[in-house]
Amino acid sequence: MTAATIDPASVLWSAPERERAGRPLLVLMHGYGSHEGDLFGLSPQLPLGPVVASVRAPTPEGGGFAWFPYGGQADAATRLAIADDAAAAVLNWLDAQEYTSVGLLGFSQGGAMALQLLRQAPERFSYAANLSGFALEGEHAGDDTLLRTRPPVFWGRGTADTMISDALISITDAWLPSHSTLTERIYEDLAHSISQPELADVSAFIRERLA
Repeated sequence: MTAATIDPASVLWSAPERERAGRPLLVLMHGYGSHEGDLFGLSPQLPLGPVVASVRAPTPEGGGFAWFPYGGQADAATRLAIADDAAAAVLNWLDAQEYTSVGLLGFSQGGAMALQLLRQAPERFSYAANLSGFALEGEHAGDDTLLRTRPPVFWGRGTADTMISDALISITDAWLPSHSTLTERIYEDLAHSISQPELADVSAFIRERLA
């Protein structure tokens, strides 16, 4: 398997390079088959303090891009290996950036990646927001550290979301409370999407982390 990389030219930024140093960074990660422009459209409604960087997943998929295969496309071990490789690509990209702190916000597969990055490098991130996402199965190098440090994590999901399986919700529900300081929100009748109330809640969560 060829190591995944993040294309710096594909990253969408909320501020020009000259205005990024000395500020917090918020990394956005889109869902399966989508692209970096998807979540970036939400950036005007997010807190103004952090510089926002919306990152494109490494693998072309379905007219867009993916972080790792769907369950039916590969076995669990292969999915996990590809997700870890994608997380390593994001960490390598972050090595070239300047920031005072870094937070993560992902939707669906991007939410899974936010948690995966915490599990790969728990000391590098101030918080993570997982919107309509999930935790991948298995054990990871940073899990023991997360049990001790319990970083702030926002988990939002809708009662009408049929895209994320009950099994993945159960895995996430079992893992997150003990490995994070969890803010959980469940939105009545919300499908696999982000509502204005959820956006307001996650924005308030980020502001609290920056205060």
